[in-house]
Amino acid sequence: MLKYAMRYYSTRNRNENVNFAAAALTGLAPDGGLFVPEEIPSYPEAVRSSLGTMDFRDIAFETIKPYVRDEIPDGALADIVQSAYTFTAPLVPAADRFALELFHGPTAAFKDFGARFMARAFSYLRRGEARPLRILVATSGDTGGAVADGFFDIPGIFVTVLYPKGRVTPLQERQIAGLGGNISALAVEGSFDDCQRLVKAALADDGLKKKTALSSANSINISRLIPQAVYYAAAAGRAFAGRTDPDGDATPRVKNLSTETAMRPGQPVTLCVPSGNFGNLTAGLYAMKMGAPVNQFIAATNVNKTVPDFLESGDYKARLSQATISNAMDVGAPSNFERMAAHFSWEEMRRLILGVSVTDDETRETIVRVHEQAGYILDPHSAVGWKGVDKLRAENKIAEGPAGVLCTAHPAKFSETVEPLVGAPPVPASLARAMERTVNARTIPADIAVLIDVLHNISM
Repeated sequence: MLKYAMRYYSTRNRNENVNFAAAALTGLAPDGGLFVPEEIPSYPEAVRSSLGTMDFRDIAFETIKPYVRDEIPDGALADIVQSAYTFTAPLVPAADRFALELFHGPTAAFKDFGARFMARAFSYLRRGEARPLRILVATSGDTGGAVADGFFDIPGIFVTVLYPKGRVTPLQERQIAGLGGNISALAVEGSFDDCQRLVKAALADDGLKKKTALSSANSINISRLIPQAVYYAAAAGRAFAGRTDPDGDATPRVKNLSTETAMRPGQPVTLCVPSGNFGNLTAGLYAMKMGAPVNQFIAATNVNKTVPDFLESGDYKARLSQATISNAMDVGAPSNFERMAAHFSWEEMRRLILGVSVTDDETRETIVRVHEQAGYILDPHSAVGWKGVDKLRAENKIAEGPAGVLCTAHPAKFSETVEPLVGAPPVPASLARAMERTVNARTIPADIAVLIDVLHNISM
């Protein structure tokens, strides 16, 4: 455990380093790189040995604490954690594996874990600050809704969400652009990669920086990535202890069919991560290095398989993204690969991560099959992860021990895809309320000059 304050350096210049507050509130390093911690701390032995039985919020406190030491006191951090995590991440059996359900938060997606902590941390770090903060965020679907919800009505902070016009679901669009207040939305005529490029360029614009403080809320921001390590540690600890959780209110289990999941305490878990921008998997790698009992990771992508191809060949080739039914993963140039490469060599990544890609047809087939065989409804992203496990098991590439799939969004968020295949999934109350909102977004071209002009004229 660190006994001093953590420092953060840019992936492009290790000699320049800042504290957590500067890394979080700045978002992107001045040289365009991403902030990473100078080291990944280890859990104290008492914590590591108790991950299977600890309360989720206690795990959150112990996971985040070394990263914010001397900047967020323990009492304030405990308050932030208690306020942010009014929900947990159940690890439930489904067929022959575990489902780590990350959709029990207010926007029914895993982004709630990072966004809610981030909003409260920003509020604490900016206490007494008179100058307003403008947060810019690019989203391929779920990030925008989670950030909008997390920061809604936070005093002194204004959020602008950029999303690819026509490439998010109607529900996602209502979550992104239906709150109003301190949340504004821009529908970009382009892809998620265009949105991400625009955000990075705007964050580096001197004119905007003179007008207002700027930051980001994508997984390029370290304060959103670190809290995502929490659910990996909690899930791996419970699996290692041979424990599962009961179904939660939002669990999309529609039939009580028997499961084949064998609980064998003492075995590290393999976790399959549906992957797009690779912030989620990077957080998992942090949890593993801290001491969570994870055997290996699977990076399951759709046809946007830049990282699986890299793991296979050692040659990283960013490319234009292709639209799929798992739209939140339609990323051809994943930002967080830069973080992964800063921490791990190609050889190390190949030891820690198996890569696999899944087509839309395979995704649809998996949703149907899991519904029939397990009585469980997957959203398209979680189905990519499920099929990824199937493929690698068929090739005998997965290590012995329990296997879990990160279920990153509730299937009701993707009813346009899911309902024709298996019928209407149950709708959590939070999503039913969101569907009643009216979309209020401005459409802009994928042009940085236009974006900067719009941002200069959005009221704060």
